[in-house]
Amino acid sequence: MTNEEFIRAIEGMTQTLYRVSCTQLRIPADREDAVQETLRRAWEKRHSLREERYMQTWVIRILLNECDRIRRKSARMQPSPEISAVQPPQEQGALKQAILDLEESVRLPILLYYIEGYSVAETARMLHLPQGTVKSRLLRGRRQLRAILEEEVFEP
Repeated sequence: MTNEEFIRAIEGMTQTLYRVSCTQLRIPADREDAVQETLRRAWEKRHSLREERYMQTWVIRILLNECDRIRRKSARMQPSPEISAVQPPQEQGALKQAILDLEESVRLPILLYYIEGYSVAETARMLHLPQGTVKSRLLRGRRQLRAILEEEVFEP
């Protein structure tokens, strides 16, 4: 894969990378940092990619590892009083907020399968999970979404 082909492929994935980071990290600056660091690492390691057809899987795996690193780092930090006074994000759509409210274990499979359009096999490969586990998490995620959205509809 030439550098130009790599750049074109990455440019086509940037929205997907940002959406995946949104499911993993709550703070917008952390999301942007994760995507930026993912792009940097992918560029540096581009020659280690064995098969081009797995490029998306490879880059998303780098992103997930980076999100985990950022979460671990932020768990060690103590927020200052000024930071805790930050206003909550603007009103989001009901479905988007419902997806963000899902358990972490089902949020990413839901995003990758339903929003990004990856197959169960591709999702399983990206998350290093058996296909059966991905299917059960998709089922559990659909049930949780239904419960969350029904609560909003039937609230007085």
